[in-house]
Amino acid sequence: MRVLISGAGIAGPSLAWFLAKAGARVTTVEKAQALLPHGQNVDIQGSARKVLKKMGLVDEVLKFNTTEKGTQLIDSKGRPFAPFPVQKGTANSFTSEFEILRGDLAAVFYNATKDHPNVTYLFDTTVKEVISNDDVSVKVELSNGDVQTYDILVLSDGQWSKLRKQCFPEDAVKVVDKDMFAVYWTIPRIPTDNDWWNLYAALGRRVISLRPDPHGTIRAMFTRMPMNEAHRQEWLTAARGDRATQETLLRKEFTDAGWQSQRLLDSIPTAPDFYFQPMQQIKMAKWSTGRIVCLGDTAYAPTPLTGMGTSLAINGAYVLAGELSKLENGEHPSKAFDAYESIYRPFVEEKQQIPSLLPGFVHPNTARHRFLINTLASALSKVVRTPWLANRLAKMVFDESDHEDFPLPKYPVFEEEPAVKATELNTQ
Repeated sequence: MRVLISGAGIAGPSLAWFLAKAGARVTTVEKAQALLPHGQNVDIQGSARKVLKKMGLVDEVLKFNTTEKGTQLIDSKGRPFAPFPVQKGTANSFTSEFEILRGDLAAVFYNATKDHPNVTYLFDTTVKEVISNDDVSVKVELSNGDVQTYDILVLSDGQWSKLRKQCFPEDAVKVVDKDMFAVYWTIPRIPTDNDWWNLYAALGRRVISLRPDPHGTIRAMFTRMPMNEAHRQEWLTAARGDRATQETLLRKEFTDAGWQSQRLLDSIPTAPDFYFQPMQQIKMAKWSTGRIVCLGDTAYAPTPLTGMGTSLAINGAYVLAGELSKLENGEHPSKAFDAYESIYRPFVEEKQQIPSLLPGFVHPNTARHRFLINTLASALSKVVRTPWLANRLAKMVFDESDHEDFPLPKYPVFEEEPAVKATELNTQ
């Protein structure tokens, strides 16, 4: 089986690992010239941790932990309160021991696959055009001019995939707006920074966030909920605009936000990365067409509000590869695609459901609203630091990050111990 994967983020290399183990020949194209070190924190939860274990990569992922000690709220004078420290083996914190930067996780999966004889990566390369997608094959023209034929094309190139737009009708993709915007970038670390995820709720539906990373820098974030429809349109226009337009809007909206807003605004022009994102989910009527199938955010982006994007991508890669591994010679891949969607869609739809309180409750408009948030957070912080209360209330408030939230199907080809252990990767 010859498989072309578009996108070398999380979902694509995860799929490449399992497909190569099943004997497929995999080519992955990536538009960037090299792996990008950018990206904010992601968390690996539930069954996705069991998938990592099957891959032999748990130790490698833990090695790149962000060093975050936990989550704490910051008041208007910069004083921390309501700490939620990491508690290994429990889910009583918004920070996980499996916290890792997206770029670091992508590198872990890339390094685990790049030397496999059945896997090839082509950077600075994209699928320019899908020439045909029929019963026999899928033929593509790459951006380097090559025309190639494959058995399967997998789209894992993000929630705004241009290929998906080319291969699926417009009414097959539904974009669900969650009425929030997030802006991420990296800033220099200064002596007063700490190793906590610091969250400050400014008035006017604004939040400022600082998080440590293992590379000696700090990951900054602004989030904003529009005040009305005209305001929302202003932010949507900026999201479609250039970086200068976005920076101008942020200076206008966050200069008076308080805490470290000015430091963050001053750091934007020299930031090596800058990402301006409307919080929007992707929901597809069907994840595949012919010999083309979507995976990860391309098929079902849940937004960072769920904390499940990375886990959904990893689990999805495992199921898709597993169903493809069951095909007999000559069977059309649509059989595997339909099984992948039938097995996995109910879980995806469950995880895409966002509590009605979010994101509005954590973006206070008034001082009274913020006082309520702070009071509740302080009380909850005391509860999770009281073991017997924490054990009783954890299921009500936090995800049980170590339990098997999605029952992983068993595929014989993946039940063997991985040939390369995580500890061996460091010496290769």
